[in-house]
Amino acid sequence: QVQLVESGGGLVQAGGSLRLSCAASGRTFSYYCMGWFRQAPGKEREFVAAIRGSGERTYYADSVKGRFTISRDSPKNTVYLQMNSLKPEDTAVYYCAARTAGNPLTYDYGYWGQGTQVTVSS
Repeated sequence: QVQLVESGGGLVQAGGSLRLSCAASGRTFSYYCMGWFRQAPGKEREFVAAIRGSGERTYYADSVKGRFTISRDSPKNTVYLQMNSLKPEDTAVYYCAARTAGNPLTYDYGYWGQGTQVTVSS
């Protein structure tokens, strides 16, 4: 069992940056593949980024590649999403998720956080 708590969302102007954090409970954090997803109003939840348990492999949606960076700090049980060059279309609720196996890019993660709002103004 793992519990996830996101933080770091907020309002930022286009071109700005934010760093989201996701703090995980439990002592087996390094076993989990961690992902970030987002959902804008009226749209389906979409994959943003993921990182394997050991951190050796990362994955990004094409829409954020080169602008967002996912990382993890296992001693702190925390995963981060550094978001640079933000665009209005990045506005969404961002969710952290954890899974022990399976495809990092698909929605069927076993554990989800409550989400944090990111709003990018033009």
